[in-house]
Amino acid sequence: MALKPNIETRKFDVADFLTDEDTIQAYLAQIIADGDQAEFFKALGDVARARNITALAEQTGLGRENLYKVFSGKVQPRFDTVLKILTALNIEFIPALKTAHL
Repeated sequence: MALKPNIETRKFDVADFLTDEDTIQAYLAQIIADGDQAEFFKALGDVARARNITALAEQTGLGRENLYKVFSGKVQPRFDTVLKILTALNIEFIPALKTAHL
């Protein structure tokens, strides 16, 4: 009779892998390139969880419940709310023109 190995598993959480600035930047850039608004806000939530959502709530002056609503992708936050979150996460919002396809 073969023994069953003791394997512990846990649910995958992308926030566990957002450990440095370059990874966070690449992650958000890819979400913006591939996704939609709801996906972007969910990705911001991943970054917030990786960095400490309680601290983010204190820095932005927004309640944790409000942040979770924004990060759910089900509400459309005001632009100033998005800027507060980005600023607190030390993320710059820099528009860039796409290169023309000739």
